[in-house]
Amino acid sequence: MPSWALKVAAAVTGIIWAIFLAIHFYGNLKVFQGPEAFNNYAHWLKNAFYPLMPHEGVLWLMRAVLVPSLIIHVIAVFLIWQRARRSRGRFRAHISGFGARAAWLMPATGILTLVFIIYHVLDLTIGAQPAASSAFSAPTADASFAYQNLVNSFERPATAIFYMLIMVLLGLHIAKGFSNVAADLGAMGKRLRATLAAIGGLIAVAVLFGNAAIPVAVLAGWVS
Repeated sequence: MPSWALKVAAAVTGIIWAIFLAIHFYGNLKVFQGPEAFNNYAHWLKNAFYPLMPHEGVLWLMRAVLVPSLIIHVIAVFLIWQRARRSRGRFRAHISGFGARAAWLMPATGILTLVFIIYHVLDLTIGAQPAASSAFSAPTADASFAYQNLVNSFERPATAIFYMLIMVLLGLHIAKGFSNVAADLGAMGKRLRATLAAIGGLIAVAVLFGNAAIPVAVLAGWVS
């Protein structure tokens, strides 16, 4: 596959995931409103637009888009990185700074994010141990226990720290990825590139601090 096609694939799938993460971030903030708000939101997601769509129809539609997008994104980013390394040859320019470090981490953060998503699903969606807490409660047709499942999971320090570290890496990936999106899609205008970089930075900060605040709040006893 030509490099331009890989870059377009990485950019488009990255945008899809950034939009999802922004929406997911908004939903996660409901945990600070208490158990009722968070559980009601989780229950609504399972039954959204019923009977126009079947139960969990929205969730399965999202999964049908997000899972292939993530796989394509990880493969495309890895191949772009691999080809860039090969094209440098013996003489490589050594560039320092945040951008260089973030670029070097792009393949690693993509793969780690894929691993994290699998763990996240096992932990808080399926409830498969040892990823999930032994106190996991599966949802019923009438109720969700998402709030208590989240609290029980993040009360385990190792799990909470793992989530926070992944949020740092994901924030770096988003910030660096958005700085490349305009060029990858063929747009070279400085204003557009600056705008996309700013959007990426805002999403990265929201994902990092907003999502990482949840395990911190649980460990501190502010959410229980």
